[in-house]
Amino acid sequence: MARSDRILLLLQTLRQYRRPVRGEQLAEDLSVSLRTLYRDIATLRAQGADIRGEPGMGYQLKSGFLLPTMMFSEEELEALILGTRWVAARGDGDLAQAARAAVARISAVLPAPLRDQIEENQLLIGPAEQVDGLAGDLKRLREAVRREQTLQFSYLDLSGQKSARRVWPFALGYFDQVRVLVAWCETRNDFRHFRADRISDLLETGERYPRRKAALLSEWRARQQAGASNAAADSS
Repeated sequence: MARSDRILLLLQTLRQYRRPVRGEQLAEDLSVSLRTLYRDIATLRAQGADIRGEPGMGYQLKSGFLLPTMMFSEEELEALILGTRWVAARGDGDLAQAARAAVARISAVLPAPLRDQIEENQLLIGPAEQVDGLAGDLKRLREAVRREQTLQFSYLDLSGQKSARRVWPFALGYFDQVRVLVAWCETRNDFRHFRADRISDLLETGERYPRRKAALLSEWRARQQAGASNAAADSS
């Protein structure tokens, strides 16, 4: 196990104990020697962790300590890099630029060994297929979701029928070939999914819709789960 991973695991283990825990028990939990445990506790203390106790007395972590952002495990760092590379390759211009900037900012505060892992990371994202007609409106859709604002637009459905819609957008799904706006549709009085490339005449009303997006998302997810459960029951 990498040392950074071990430090994180020690921190998480200490948080599980509400009373002082002996070094021998911690060493057993982490499958390390007592000498390694003492060294890792010293490292955490040097980074500001308020760990009370001494050998033979037990150790206890006082609440409120957070590791600095530079302390990522190897798996966390790989997940972070893979995710940001996907966004950089498939997000709209502003989102792709933000992903690249985020990696650069994180890399700047990492210690040299972890920074080298970013530069040498071998998890790659395949070429993105061109998705036409999205770049201009995706940023506006994201902002409307973030601000919980009502949108109006024309929508062309799969049968070629065009209709005017007024919606409460609360999520935006990113797929390889399409982007899908998830919203409560005032026109249909129900949840609806809208392909971004079929939206036209987009108008930002500047009006905040009457419900919170978290509540809408929760209700939508419950509907999706119920639908999946019913489909599974029908097929059994």
